[in-house]
Amino acid sequence: MLRRHFLFCLSALLALAAGTAATFAEDRSIVVASTTSTQDSGLFGHILPIFKDKTGIEVKVVALGTGQALDLARRGDADVVFVHAKAQEEKFLEEGHGVKRFDVMYNDFVLIGPKSDPAGVAGTSDIVAALKAIQEKQAPFVSRGDRSGTHVAELKLWKDAGIDIDAAKGPWYRDIGQGMGAALNTAGAMNAYVLSDRGTWLSFKNRGDLEVVVEGDKRLFNQYGVMLVSPDKHPNVKVDLGQAFIDWLISPEGQQTIANYKVDGQQLFFPNASQGS
Repeated sequence: MLRRHFLFCLSALLALAAGTAATFAEDRSIVVASTTSTQDSGLFGHILPIFKDKTGIEVKVVALGTGQALDLARRGDADVVFVHAKAQEEKFLEEGHGVKRFDVMYNDFVLIGPKSDPAGVAGTSDIVAALKAIQEKQAPFVSRGDRSGTHVAELKLWKDAGIDIDAAKGPWYRDIGQGMGAALNTAGAMNAYVLSDRGTWLSFKNRGDLEVVVEGDKRLFNQYGVMLVSPDKHPNVKVDLGQAFIDWLISPEGQQTIANYKVDGQQLFFPNASQGS
């Protein structure tokens, strides 16, 4: 009887140890709330296997618009935020939801449009003048409408152009509430203009009659930043694993890995962590 009791206890301890080991193994993962542009461009598909090989840490990406990604983190459902709308990121920090923000990389936005160019803006570099022409001619325009970094940038550009887009939009302006890939697909189907980050555009295969019509304006600069979600607000945050991912992103190795990602020989993102936040 005593021997049977001993064996039972031993089995229970072994099962507990196995369960603990399994739980520990599962804990070698983090959730990163990020943007559809980093996902749709293929960047994560390039860098995450390299990071996992080096650290053993699996990164699970939830790709949303920047506003939605930050809201996910505010609920404590992510360990790290990797987005591209600096004003929103700084507000997130001010609210105490993030620990510290680091610049990671940049690219730029481009205005995509049909080759027929009904607004007559192709080949110019003044995004404000281009948006004014699109609105004046009621040329079809697709907006992401999803509180993403790209959507926030688009709204600011309409404001810079002196246009109250809420008052000005009509049938010509289609607000889809979806990610960058979906917005480009919609623009292709409608022969419409759309603001895109360059990375997603370069990796986008279904271009149809679309092309870059406006680029090079300094107002189209697109900075990405990364933050650890605050463990003070959310004790479930995996601080060590999340910080390891951030440290790697801004390290020389991580920065070079980002720089190495190219599509058809073109670099999609330009690392700039060394320049400070």
